[in-house]
Amino acid sequence: MRGARYLRLIAVLGAGLVFAMTLLLAGMAASFHAEIKRTVSAVGVDGWVLPKGTSGPFTAVGSLPVSAVATVGTLPGAHAAGPVAIAPEAAKAGSRYLRVTMIGAPAGGLGAVTPSRGQRLTADGEAVADTRMHVPVGGDFVIAGRSFHVVGLVSGRTLNGGSPDAWVTFHDAQQVLFGGRPLLTAVVTRGVPTTSPPGLVVMTNADVVRDSIRPMQSAVQSVDNSRLFMWVVAAVIVAALVYVSALQRVRDFAVLKAMGASSASLFAGVAVQAVAVTMAAAVLAALTANLLKPLYPLPVAIPLSAFLLLPVSAVVVGILASLVALRRAVSVDPALAFGAG
Repeated sequence: MRGARYLRLIAVLGAGLVFAMTLLLAGMAASFHAEIKRTVSAVGVDGWVLPKGTSGPFTAVGSLPVSAVATVGTLPGAHAAGPVAIAPEAAKAGSRYLRVTMIGAPAGGLGAVTPSRGQRLTADGEAVADTRMHVPVGGDFVIAGRSFHVVGLVSGRTLNGGSPDAWVTFHDAQQVLFGGRPLLTAVVTRGVPTTSPPGLVVMTNADVVRDSIRPMQSAVQSVDNSRLFMWVVAAVIVAALVYVSALQRVRDFAVLKAMGASSASLFAGVAVQAVAVTMAAAVLAALTANLLKPLYPLPVAIPLSAFLLLPVSAVVVGILASLVALRRAVSVDPALAFGAG
């Protein structure tokens, strides 16, 4: 009896850790979508106008003359227009080098972010950075030889699996990207233009999100495939427990069959044990996943749907695992109930 309890405990711990990994993987996959939506939302505009042939503002660096702002501002549907300069850059913070997404927008204008801590940009040389840069308010970092003083912080504003965003003034971004030439990478608008001049393309926020997630599709698919593999591992762990338990209960099954128990009732008994194990493992997984999140350098945003789906999936895994022991249960000779097994 004590051995059976130990087996159940081992199965709960093993399946629970595997279920926890499925939750963490779900959080990683969801974070790729969530971080893009949060960054686009933080820019706070409705429309994006880019050079034709440019895939999107965060996936390619195109260029337009600053005069395009005035042109876009007159388009139907555009209530206001402003310049932005966006590009991935290498930043140095102290002795650390990291990849950031530099977003240049006029201080106080369209595209400028509102920090959750500190203050907004007011002058060149200032920056609002995501907390994943690990540079506090009052700290400094360097991009392309230019030093930026952090005056504000945002949280959860990252791209490409956790690379932090850094907002600087449009003038500073021009200096970094174009050597001060009167160019920009996109015109952002309040309201969405209903037409676009020749050589330009209009994108909505939804278009930008779809374009930005496209380069991450392989990573998302790999994570999803790993999640499927984890469910298989969990099923194998529970199936092994149920099968060993069935071997220990051969005489019990024989007695039940001798008393006229049907195969369905035997299966129900085995399935209840398997489901009980997987449900206990699901509870353990929900607790463990939240404890393990800080250990991962990538953002992990476990969606509520994953927690809601976990018990349902656990029941399915338990039932499937119990099928392994079903054949052993129904094949027992009832005569074993009356003699030595």
